[in-house]
Amino acid sequence: MGAITDVTGIRVGQVQKSGDGWLSGVTVVLPPPGTVGSVHVQGGGPGTHETDALEPTTLTSFVDAVVLTGGSAYGLVAAHGAQRWCEENGRGFEVPGGVVPIVPAASIFDLGRGGDFQARPDQAMGYEATAVAFTRRDGHDVERGNVGAGTGAAMARTYKGGVGTASITLDGISAEGTVVVGAIVVVNALGLPFLPEGRQEPHPSARSVVPPLSPPNLASPAREPGESGPTLDAGFRVPEPAAQVPDSPPDVGGKQLNTTLVVVATNAVLDKAECKRTASAAHAGIARALNPSHTLADGDTVFTLATGAVQLDRSSTEARMLSLIKLQSAAADVVRLAIMDGVTRAESVSTPAGEFAAFRGTVR
Repeated sequence: MGAITDVTGIRVGQVQKSGDGWLSGVTVVLPPPGTVGSVHVQGGGPGTHETDALEPTTLTSFVDAVVLTGGSAYGLVAAHGAQRWCEENGRGFEVPGGVVPIVPAASIFDLGRGGDFQARPDQAMGYEATAVAFTRRDGHDVERGNVGAGTGAAMARTYKGGVGTASITLDGISAEGTVVVGAIVVVNALGLPFLPEGRQEPHPSARSVVPPLSPPNLASPAREPGESGPTLDAGFRVPEPAAQVPDSPPDVGGKQLNTTLVVVATNAVLDKAECKRTASAAHAGIARALNPSHTLADGDTVFTLATGAVQLDRSSTEARMLSLIKLQSAAADVVRLAIMDGVTRAESVSTPAGEFAAFRGTVR
């Protein structure tokens, strides 16, 4: 299935705390200097930091790090730690007297899931996760499941969510080499995954509201690194739950407060507006994987990073259009794959806040 680190230069650092009231953490994506980035927020309840700076009409184009964190709005302080690391290492927008690092962030709601509402990420965790990312080698493996910002993640406040990652390679849209599109996600959704043959377990708090939907047609010529042929087909299997949905979800605050966070990365040359459009297109991957998605209670946010190593085919207006369409379609596909990876890698946990059961099975 690959990982976001199949995009050369992209590194991931993760720290987490469990026990003694804790169940939370931080995931930092550290791109190479000169990486262009943007963001698209489609959920109705986001917790974000510095996302306005990534709009195509604003001054800066480059992103120094992206922070995904637990702790809801409180956890966004982890971005300050990542920013401090970047400043100490000379990464940032140059201004008289120094640099100002561009470090956007987004958070999931996991407050109280370990038992202590006050146990949430701080600046030190953001700094540590960034430092960990820097020590990694290109192409390193990425921890999945109950790690980083996925440590306290849950689906429908009942099943365990987590960190997932995937990558896809694309041929024929660049004369300079293969284009790689990768994603890392934190699955903390209000919704639940689509089940085989269109079946879906009713949402614990809305059994008569959420209808079963059939899986979309995901036929695609995209392939994963190392594969010789198509890897995405017209259907997909989602693991069966390891336990029955309880009649009432665990009491972790009483309200549905959720989010799926995504970072999409590519080695293609994209400008800020093209990154924005790619982030928008990638939201389709969330909708293909989780039902419902993009609700008023979700903070679904997608960042896109372009390292600029490979130029897309821009020999004509039509060639540019087709190249971008293929890349953005792959972004949606890889987000779906990463979400399913996060669902299957998450492990059951038991805390004072309740039991969070894992899903089990094989995704194709």
